[in-house]
Amino acid sequence: MNVGVDIVEIKRIAEQMHKKRFLQRVFTDQEVAYCRARRHAAQHYAVRFAAKEAVWKAVGNPKLLHRDIQVWNQTDGKPEVRFPARFKGLARRVSISLSHGRDYAVAMAIFQK
Repeated sequence: MNVGVDIVEIKRIAEQMHKKRFLQRVFTDQEVAYCRARRHAAQHYAVRFAAKEAVWKAVGNPKLLHRDIQVWNQTDGKPEVRFPARFKGLARRVSISLSHGRDYAVAMAIFQK
C-alpha cells in the first residue's frame, strides 16, 4: 500500500483558474464544468488539484499525468478517481479523501499494490 498526501493554498489556484492553458493541462472538461458550476469554484479546483497530486504520489507512475487523473463525485457525494483506458487497472486500487476550507484544500490517496 502506498499513500499520497497534498495540501494546496486555494488563493494560488484562484490566480491560475482563469488561465486556459492551466485548465487544459491539469483538468478534464468534465472537471472544469463541475468546478465552474460551483459558487466557490476555486475551492473545488484546488481540492481536485490536491487530489491529483496525492494520487500521483501514491501511484508512483511517471507516465501518469494530472489530466489522466479525473476526480469525480459519486451520486452520494463520495469522491472517486477515474482513469483513461490505458490506466484502467488503477481505478479499483485507488481511494481518496478530500477536504477544503476557506484557505486550504487537502487530499489523501491510498493505492493498493
